[in-house]
Amino acid sequence: MSKKPAAGYDGATGYVALLRGINVGGHKPVKMEELKGVFGSLGFAGVKTVLASGNVLFESPASDSTALARRIEEMLAKQLGHEVTVVVRSRREIEELAASDPFAGVALTPQTRLYVTFLAEGGSSRPLRAGKPPSPDFSFVRVTPGEVCSVLTLTPATGTTELMSFLDRELGRASTTRNWNTVLKLLRG
Repeated sequence: MSKKPAAGYDGATGYVALLRGINVGGHKPVKMEELKGVFGSLGFAGVKTVLASGNVLFESPASDSTALARRIEEMLAKQLGHEVTVVVRSRREIEELAASDPFAGVALTPQTRLYVTFLAEGGSSRPLRAGKPPSPDFSFVRVTPGEVCSVLTLTPATGTTELMSFLDRELGRASTTRNWNTVLKLLRG
């Protein structure tokens, strides 16, 4: 994930921080104003939260997204008392992912769900077995060292919880998953 980041104002780079597991099912509750405060205390500019599920846009002159993620994780633990996995991508990387249209060709129905699992650099100790999902209701349309793009067809027997459990077992906790619509909202900021 060491592509050249997109430069923002005053030479700062635009980033997206994706926090794992906050405000989900009542676990690790964090108010968005508190979250913005944590990012502000780290000296980041242009801090904005997107939805309440741990998506933060910010700018920084730093160029090492892995180091940024560690700094954010440490400050979250210190200021909020939550151990949270953080994955950081440059805005340019998110733009490139969207432009690549990984879900082109997927037949969409009201039961179709599109997901991107973002992996922390060096996060997965073993690669996902592309093409070997645990159910015919899951499919993986792209597997790279940084992201896993998956499709879920909701059925009475299979839902989002089963996919998330499978991804956790396969990829470990150094990852976080977002609905494709959320990824697109991040670009609109």
